[in-house]
Amino acid sequence: MEKQIIFEDEQIRVIFLPGNSKELIFSFGDLITRAKGLSINAEKSLTKYEYNVIGIMPKEKSWFPVASMQNMMPHVQPILDQFDTVIGYGGSMGGYAVLKYSKLLKMTRAISFVPQYSIDPQEVEDSRYTEFFDENLHQNMHITADDVLPSTEYIIVYDPYYANDREHYLKIKPFIPHVLTLKLPFTGHEALSVLASSRLLNDFIRHPLDASYFYEQMREVKKNSKFYYRNVINSLMSRHSKALGRILKNNDLQLDAQYLDPNLKQLITRVMLSRRQVTEQDLQKLGIQVNTPKETRPQLQDCFGNFLVFNMISNKVESYPQDAIELNHKYLIPILAKGTCLAKIEMNSERYIVAMNDRRVTKLFKEEDALTSDMSPLVLKKFTDYYVISYKGLNLSSDDHGLCALVEPPVKETEKFILI
Repeated sequence: MEKQIIFEDEQIRVIFLPGNSKELIFSFGDLITRAKGLSINAEKSLTKYEYNVIGIMPKEKSWFPVASMQNMMPHVQPILDQFDTVIGYGGSMGGYAVLKYSKLLKMTRAISFVPQYSIDPQEVEDSRYTEFFDENLHQNMHITADDVLPSTEYIIVYDPYYANDREHYLKIKPFIPHVLTLKLPFTGHEALSVLASSRLLNDFIRHPLDASYFYEQMREVKKNSKFYYRNVINSLMSRHSKALGRILKNNDLQLDAQYLDPNLKQLITRVMLSRRQVTEQDLQKLGIQVNTPKETRPQLQDCFGNFLVFNMISNKVESYPQDAIELNHKYLIPILAKGTCLAKIEMNSERYIVAMNDRRVTKLFKEEDALTSDMSPLVLKKFTDYYVISYKGLNLSSDDHGLCALVEPPVKETEKFILI
């Protein structure tokens, strides 16, 4: 028997995947793994162990409204009645649904990663998801004692140091006093990405509740998870940069260029280069490769005394103190300024246009090369006493930390650059 859609409305799509297990798994999607064809959240891992699965996939960012779930029940009940062991699994929005509907679906075990208590701004301080709150869909959406069963085994995995998720956990805990809480520090909201493992998921489903056993298995998965180390670096960079510097100098790491995302590269280079804690060879161990210029150029200075550059590592326009630029001139390339023109840099005797798209992704294009359809150049505008850099009517503004953002006119002091 093949996968089939057994229920669908404007909010959810429900898909049944028959297997050969004694368990029935309800796998809930999240904001990222929303309904797409017949795809089910964690399908690859679940099919590896031949589980019977009902995938409940959100079509909208709507947190599985009660009305849709109630309307679904007549369609899943005939399948549900065939199983004594029913497991719920999901993360974030899906983690919320696992807890909220554990009683409705008569779950014997509910496995919830970084769940929300509610997205109602009147009920939580966390503002990450308030834009998705709809009073017509989400009346009394928070998790209550009436949503849970004393006989259900509950597992919640979250990062206790991540304030947003900690708020939700502390509001949920009183309603599920017997929950097994597994803490995953320094992972933020990325617990599912860090612990992505078919074997670990199978343990969560089938192994008796045993915190020591689960922590042992989680440690094994973390050791091989680049998501984990990226989140640890991101969490500790500003406070423990010296420790990372020592690790780089004392270990022969060889990470690939895709290991660190652009935002994390920016954080590392801002902290490590400014504090003079690494060399080019150290950064190469992190998979950070750079092109180097042959000469320096006149520089645009912001109102905080820092100078505007293109960071070859983070691929972003930023500003740095003069001494940091002199020390790291291979990575920090000044923006050229010669009257009103396109923003450019010069590197290895070639000039490059600095361009950006609406997602704020910045790229370099050789002067003679064509831009891609999604990219537009930054424009350097010369006025009597200062320069302004613009992108589609927005102006580049630099703050006292050297981070640049695009802001609406009129021009303020943070958007004015003078040529030094």
